Amino acid sequence: MEQLARLEDLPQTYIDHLTQSNLVPLWPSLRNVLPPKQPVPLTKATAWHYRDIKPLLLEAGELTPIEKAERRVLVLANPGHGLENMKATSSIYLGMQLLLPNEWAPSHRHTPNAVRLVVEGKGAFTTVEGQKCIMEHGDLILTPSGLWHEHGHDGDEPVIWLDVLDLPLVYYMEASYVEGGDVQQVQGTDLGHHYAKGVVPTVHFVRQNANFPLLRYAWTDTKNVLDALAADANHQAPAQVSFINPETGQDCQNIIGYSAIRVAPNETVQLTRRSAAQIFHVIEGQLSITVNSDHFDLARSDTACASCFAQIDLINRSEQPAYVFVADEAPLQKKLGLYSTRPRSV
Repeated sequence: MEQLARLEDLPQTYIDHLTQSNLVPLWPSLRNVLPPKQPVPLTKATAWHYRDIKPLLLEAGELTPIEKAERRVLVLANPGHGLENMKATSSIYLGMQLLLPNEWAPSHRHTPNAVRLVVEGKGAFTTVEGQKCIMEHGDLILTPSGLWHEHGHDGDEPVIWLDVLDLPLVYYMEASYVEGGDVQQVQGTDLGHHYAKGVVPTVHFVRQNANFPLLRYAWTDTKNVLDALAADANHQAPAQVSFINPETGQDCQNIIGYSAIRVAPNETVQLTRRSAAQIFHVIEGQLSITVNSDHFDLARSDTACASCFAQIDLINRSEQPAYVFVADEAPLQKKLGLYSTRPRSV
């Protein structure tokens, strides 16, 4: 494509008249908003190491009581978007949250969807619309848009989890807000025991919000399925599972998609180039990740991100399997008709 005229090619008096009328010429910026052939992402391949995060998060627990913080979180910010914007990708927010023994993060609800991926510790729980979800390592807890939720801690050690929200997108749409609430009355525990492979409750079973029949996805169950896939000689690699609504088969949330991958010992998983940016968090094991020309060595509880259409390799050089939690923007892109894949480069 030929070079378009630049803003500085226009007379200053003309630019001044445009500005006074709240007008902007498109052509000098056309290639920025419509780049040729593929997007030019601001999202930068980045890794956040848990060894750096944990001591600072524990120090935050000493510096700021939960009553003054409401949610004690360190945001995993992507430098490509500017740290002050608190984005991991254009649509995904990440935060490491700390809850200490006997603390209570008060009940509230908000428009962004959120999930919690438990990183470390025992004894905490999340109550969502009266359903108490225990929080154990690797568990995925949903707190969907508009549902009341709070966090409590009956144990004796710090509990840390990874928050994943679609906050950047909801904020961009000027739809982001929160409401405070009272302590919830627990009506039952999470309903994961109602679901099994190929079996869901019949129609007489009705939740208050039928869009989210399952709020806690236990890591022990997810890991068992991944191991079974890896042991199945007929299953094509990679061993990957998606977190879905068990009653509809759709993604468990509307905007961000969630999955988990098992990378076998001495295995390299080459992922498809996708239009959706992706987040990777190591639940167990260790591995290296290559994002285009960037390379990161990740240990347990480390997190990394990759931009759209990146060429990604997950490399496990150890003698133990690695298990990786993945968040991506695919559900929203598919709803908007924007999702696509591309062949890997040679």
